[in-house]
Amino acid sequence: MNYKMMGRFVAQTLTAVTVLMLPAMIISLCAGEMTVVYAFLLTFAIAGALIAVLFLSCKGAPGVFGAKEGLVCAAISWIVMSLVGSLPFWFSREIPSYIDAFFEIVSGFTTTGASVLSNVEALSDGLLYWRSFSHWIGGMGVLVFLLAVSPGGKGSGFTLHLMRAESPGPDVGKLVPKMRKTATILYLIYIVLTIADILFLLFGGMNLLEAACTAFGTAGTGGFGVLNDSFASYSPYLQYVTAVFMVLFGINFSCFYLLLLRQIRGVFKDEELRLYLGVILVAVLLIALNIWDRYATVEETFRHAFFQVSSIITTTGFSSVDFDQWPAFSKGILMVLMIIGACAGSTGGGLKCSRVLLLGKVLRRNIRTLMHPRRVQAIRINNRVVDEQVLDNTNAYLAAYVILVFVSFMLISLDNFSIGTNISAVLACFNNIGPGFEAVGPTCNFGSYSTFSKLVLCFDMLAGRLEVFPMLALLSTGTWKRR
Repeated sequence: MNYKMMGRFVAQTLTAVTVLMLPAMIISLCAGEMTVVYAFLLTFAIAGALIAVLFLSCKGAPGVFGAKEGLVCAAISWIVMSLVGSLPFWFSREIPSYIDAFFEIVSGFTTTGASVLSNVEALSDGLLYWRSFSHWIGGMGVLVFLLAVSPGGKGSGFTLHLMRAESPGPDVGKLVPKMRKTATILYLIYIVLTIADILFLLFGGMNLLEAACTAFGTAGTGGFGVLNDSFASYSPYLQYVTAVFMVLFGINFSCFYLLLLRQIRGVFKDEELRLYLGVILVAVLLIALNIWDRYATVEETFRHAFFQVSSIITTTGFSSVDFDQWPAFSKGILMVLMIIGACAGSTGGGLKCSRVLLLGKVLRRNIRTLMHPRRVQAIRINNRVVDEQVLDNTNAYLAAYVILVFVSFMLISLDNFSIGTNISAVLACFNNIGPGFEAVGPTCNFGSYSTFSKLVLCFDMLAGRLEVFPMLALLSTGTWKRR
């Protein structure tokens, strides 16, 4: 295990997160929120000390950086930046409990959007910005950000292992031959789409802070809002704009790159994209038919159905209505969408449409093999043969997913909430969605859970965002054995 190289990269990650806190402190300074400013300054002092210790103790970090180091480095980096990122909430006493502050920022960085706050509007401007900006930081990934902005070096293996550890989906592909340049292209697309979203929101009447916070929550598919009722009090225009951008941010970013290259036919032939858009269309129609008698007009019915389907499948978590009051059929569809999730290579969570597609094709192949035992058939996606290793990884991910969801459900059930509350809480956190049903529905929060359950759900949020294996590698005794 290359501890020195890992330590230096954790220090770089912490440096990046600390620098990214500066705009939030400046906002607090301009708003005269001096208690929050002092909280940020104290956080900077602690972070600076940790960074100095890591850099000094990890001088000269040569050697091999393999897949094991990539997995562990990703997990440790996300935990450390969450431990530090939560400090401004705690030091300012706007969230008095450190565990609650940690839960809130883990939810932010992992783009989950589950909250322990009952009154979001009481937060200061600086912390409201930092809370939402954490979505944007975590959406594309802070490690990918570092790869995009840092100068060349360290080798392609270093960048590849880190991107594999942090990027969502069953496989990491290159847009261009160099992984570092791929990271840069991804972030440029991310920034352009975010700015476009902010401009559309400003046109709809939001102020700059409100538009920025909302766009960060949309871009990262996180769902932290600036109002207690999320999107319920916003105009239909703002709801439509946000619903469309949620769908866009749930698409594999390589599709946008192909559009820039004017390979439009290749985009619309993408099997994952077609599945993703098809699921959205079918879900919107089914829910709209199921709730048509609850709203005054067809437009309002369609708008709420479209908004909630977009929000849940992309794992954003915004709500335009209290969907917990919808019929069981509609809530069942939303729970299925929670599990399916967005596309691989997007900022969304869940299983990912690519895995659902792969699992469907594996099932079809196995059925055909039972009927024709001698028949050999490769699985193809977009006319490319899928490597058997990718299929094995997908099966392993699904097994780990089921086991962790079951164990987490049993652990938080010690708090004696209803089965519906507990299973939806675990799914909402593991799939990085945010709101669940019943006691953790869109008008409620996670504040009633015990400290132990909150820590379990924090693990679920991190495991879901990092695709399970980095967190499991961190806990595995085999990871730390000398060979």
